[in-house]
Amino acid sequence: MPTKEQLKEEILQKVKEYYKLVHEPNQTKPFIPGKSKINYAGRVFDEKEMQYLVDSSLDFWLTYGEYSKKFEKRLSEFLGVKWAFLVNSGSSANLLAFFALTSHLLGDKRIKRGDEVITVAAGFPTTVAPIVQYGAIPVFVDIELKHINIDHTQLEKAVSPKTKAVMIAHTLGNPFNIRAVKEFCDKYNLWLIEDNCDALGSLYEGKPTGTWGDIGTSSFYPAHHITMGEGGAVYTNNPLLKKILLSMRGWGRDCWCEPGKDNTCGRRFDQEFGKLPKGYDHKYVYSHFGFNLKVTDMQAAIGLAQLEKLPEFIEKRIKNYEMLYNGLKDIEDFQFVEPQPNSQPSWFGFLIMLKDGAKFTRNEIVSFLEKNNIQTRNLFAGNMLRHPMFESLTENVDYRVVGELKNTDKIMNDAFWIGVYPGLNEDEINYIVKTIKEFVREKQ
Repeated sequence: MPTKEQLKEEILQKVKEYYKLVHEPNQTKPFIPGKSKINYAGRVFDEKEMQYLVDSSLDFWLTYGEYSKKFEKRLSEFLGVKWAFLVNSGSSANLLAFFALTSHLLGDKRIKRGDEVITVAAGFPTTVAPIVQYGAIPVFVDIELKHINIDHTQLEKAVSPKTKAVMIAHTLGNPFNIRAVKEFCDKYNLWLIEDNCDALGSLYEGKPTGTWGDIGTSSFYPAHHITMGEGGAVYTNNPLLKKILLSMRGWGRDCWCEPGKDNTCGRRFDQEFGKLPKGYDHKYVYSHFGFNLKVTDMQAAIGLAQLEKLPEFIEKRIKNYEMLYNGLKDIEDFQFVEPQPNSQPSWFGFLIMLKDGAKFTRNEIVSFLEKNNIQTRNLFAGNMLRHPMFESLTENVDYRVVGELKNTDKIMNDAFWIGVYPGLNEDEINYIVKTIKEFVREKQ
């Protein structure tokens, strides 16, 4: 009769064999130009992700557990922050990051309903959604087209006595001008939330993006730099925000006991809270209106194996981006994104913007690429204000706009992006370049 350790080793060996039989051929099959589909993003994995997943499942600990703790520790080490906390998606990470700043524990600096938060309309909706969902007022400023990020020169026009925070993303992995934005936030004593979901591994002045502000967020959806299926993270160096984040992530509890643990504080039944009877069970005292945003340990297990691959993933993204740029840079109708000065982007995608007066439209080239099995994506919502979700909101009541957002509309109308994810090889990159050049030649 084998021991449980021997049996586990046998199971994990079989998992490796299964990966090599079933999954490895799909990840290494030859590229056939015009027939093989080139995705804009996708998961890249080997037997280790599957082994970690199965290993975590054998204990049948279905919620946050040991793999989650290991992942949080290693992510915080990678980023150089004190604390990183797993949640169930990047959208939940943004939700938690914003709502943490509404806590009563922050005193006069807390964000209250009706307060204003500066952001941009060019991006993904869940950077803005928590602001609206809470009842604060998003204030939209334009982007600049050189780096496809917030136009920091508009910040002074956006600030008001009600402004409490800035919440913006690093677009497609390219850092925004963190130095300028951080100095603005410091000047007016504002919170800064960095949506780092598309920029994990990007550096600004040698320091990781997501770690300059008060809170950073990540997404681990399959399209992102690493994946655990669904998943995300929030991170901070602020001990008070750490306390609030943990409370709001776990139903709003005042207790900090981990799942399955009791009486960590040693005073479970002898404290007083609010108007509750003295000695009310501390595990069921709630200091915030919170959520349950935790991941399963099985997701964290996959993420841990992915995190080990992150440096090589980043390197491959940068290489693929440079290959695309070098292959396409001479096309006159295109305008390309420049890396933010003093930064090293961990690129999420390769954005192409048509210059004014281009000989073709965005939809024409995108349709051509899709017909040739090259996936494309718009820059997410383009201009969020033009979507149906804003039809129920009233300008200057529910949100404010600074200026005309001309560059945001330019991106909405004339830009798209293609993938640089580490699953792409040189043959696929060369095919993308060849196909785009073929289209452009036909339009001359």
